[in-house]
Amino acid sequence: MSDTFTIKEISKLSGLSEDTIRYYEKIQLLPPAKRKDNGHRFYSSTDKDIMSLITCMKKTGMSLNEMKPFLLLSQEGDIQLDPDLYNLLQTDKEKIEVQIKGMQIILEFINNKLKKGEGFGKTFYAE
Repeated sequence: MSDTFTIKEISKLSGLSEDTIRYYEKIQLLPPAKRKDNGHRFYSSTDKDIMSLITCMKKTGMSLNEMKPFLLLSQEGDIQLDPDLYNLLQTDKEKIEVQIKGMQIILEFINNKLKKGEGFGKTFYAE
């Protein structure tokens, strides 16, 4: 069994708690874990990739229910064959791009203040 992980190992690798992994299996966001003869769960690299995808999707603000069709499709097919899912993911992508642009503006502002050695001044606290 090369490239298999215990729940403790996959938890560390994925950044998801063991309880979260069990919960995601229970609500069928993750496929059921394979079991050893002693009943202990073990996970594959594919499982780790799915957990990474879930983590990414969570960061976009997507709900667990919204993720399910994407996760099924990512395992079984091509998203371009499902126009509704494709459009939903495209909308999420555009939303993330707007968020990134907003964060880049903030970062540029901070970098300029750091370069000039200036404080933030009273502009944020104007009366």
